[in-house]
Amino acid sequence: MFVYNKDIKLEDLGDGVSRKIMAYSDNIMSVEVYFEDGAIGPLHNHPHEQLTYVLSGEFEFTIGDETKIVKAGDVLYKKPNVMHGCTCLKAGVLLDTFTPMRKDFVS
Repeated sequence: MFVYNKDIKLEDLGDGVSRKIMAYSDNIMSVEVYFEDGAIGPLHNHPHEQLTYVLSGEFEFTIGDETKIVKAGDVLYKKPNVMHGCTCLKAGVLLDTFTPMRKDFVS
């Protein structure tokens, strides 16, 4: 299956954050998340494994009790049920991959 970014609708989540649900099956999901300068991804957790690839921008990420600054090309791994969140320091885009897929994103 081929997915063309231009065909996916950008969903406004408010407070300077929006996303595109790129593709998914029951086992995996790919989501682009767009952040404006200063936008916050509040601390949260979920039962999914998550990889985040920084496509662009600069972010201060907290995973568990560790906080670091990441930039384009960096990757973050989040274990299931571990608190995590971020603050966008320079506008950018994250590519999140979840397993299993986030049913709460499509219901």
